[in-house]
Amino acid sequence: MQVLRIALLIVFIIICIALVILVLMQEGRSAGLGAISGAAETYWGKNKGRSMEGALVKITRYLAAGFILLTVILNLNVF
Repeated sequence: MQVLRIALLIVFIIICIALVILVLMQEGRSAGLGAISGAAETYWGKNKGRSMEGALVKITRYLAAGFILLTVILNLNVF
């Protein structure tokens, strides 16, 4: 069981590093004064889900879910 715990810890560390990198790669939520007047609704604003930023958001969500799941598993006193 100790080998499984070490393997999960290695995966946990990799997920932690990947989450930090992905969060730093994303743009901030505040789009400046253009968002107030509706200027953010351009082609890139409408198709954000298909862009690289949309992919980063999806990957971040999956990694965050994996982070939470591994945190719960590693904190159980089963190992």
